[in-house]
Amino acid sequence: MSPIISAIDCDVHPTLPGMKALLPYLEPVWRDMVEVRGIDSFESASYPPHAPLSARPDWRDGRVRAGMNAPEIRTKVLEGLGADVAILNCIYGVQLALNEDMGNAFTRALNDWVRAEWLDHDPRLRASIVLPMHNVEHACDELERCAADPRFVQALMLCMGEVPLGRRSYWPLYAKAEKLGIPIGVHAGSSFRHPVTSLGWPSFYMEDYAAQSQGFQSQLTSLITEGVFAKHPGLKVVLIESGVTWLPGYMWRLSKFWRGLRFEVPWVDRPPLEIVRDHVRLTIQPFDAPENQEIVTQLIDQLQSDDLLLYSSDYPHWHFDGDDAMPPGVSPALARKIRIDNPLATYGRLSAPAQSPTLSRNGGLA
Repeated sequence: MSPIISAIDCDVHPTLPGMKALLPYLEPVWRDMVEVRGIDSFESASYPPHAPLSARPDWRDGRVRAGMNAPEIRTKVLEGLGADVAILNCIYGVQLALNEDMGNAFTRALNDWVRAEWLDHDPRLRASIVLPMHNVEHACDELERCAADPRFVQALMLCMGEVPLGRRSYWPLYAKAEKLGIPIGVHAGSSFRHPVTSLGWPSFYMEDYAAQSQGFQSQLTSLITEGVFAKHPGLKVVLIESGVTWLPGYMWRLSKFWRGLRFEVPWVDRPPLEIVRDHVRLTIQPFDAPENQEIVTQLIDQLQSDDLLLYSSDYPHWHFDGDDAMPPGVSPALARKIRIDNPLATYGRLSAPAQSPTLSRNGGLA
């Protein structure tokens, strides 16, 4: 990759046009299953296609959906928003399958679809490895299989799954990610095994959407207090589409209680905010702040680090208008770090040359 770049967009969403698009990438038994059972979608309720926030009106181009193909990403993101590299995070409901084997099969097909239909069509595209999180062994196998292609630069899971992400059952996955040098991306969304709020099931999509920040807070707390970063000091976690402005106040509160209860978690040997600075990054969209430069400057100062934020458009989700995803009030020096330096420091594989190896069905290179 050329060192002369102006921006790395760390959160771009390719849209799967429908279940038929996955059929060529499924094993015969699962293709038959789709036809016999009439499975036509794994659409997640976290991103209803008709909801205004799911896609900006000018990016829909008169359609329900946006981000349907690589040329569209090229026009809207790489050329329209001025990014030189885009990391694709495909949010499709393969994690919703109750059957672990089915979830694994459709996740593998989704990753192969991203590779063939997107990465192979533009050398500036990179992608996250979608993981079948209902079975950690399957997740480890899929991480290793897709890692054979250096264009996969991150492992992707949803914010709200079945159990907190710090639980020890997930540690083999984190060990493998650490060994491979692949960050763990935690993206807004739910597998809807539990209510998306701490009080039960909400009535409206607006409640679901607003509750995502609570999910990120709980997952970040779990990762810290369970000792994931103490056990895996080389691991990086990226909170994607989490919002940003909740972090300073929440870290202050968590650090306060850590001081009084640290005897419970002796492996957390320093304030949580210090751990976050070393191991956690956040994409900038949605930024969740008013269009006021002074307030934005204050909020960024409260993060107490220039290394935490990664540039993202969150295309095609509607979190800003126009062609500038950067919040107002960001200094030119910090803007460069957010657009270029921080992503390069987070995603070590971005420096690898674009290649197109063939992934086998059983893992590794064919």
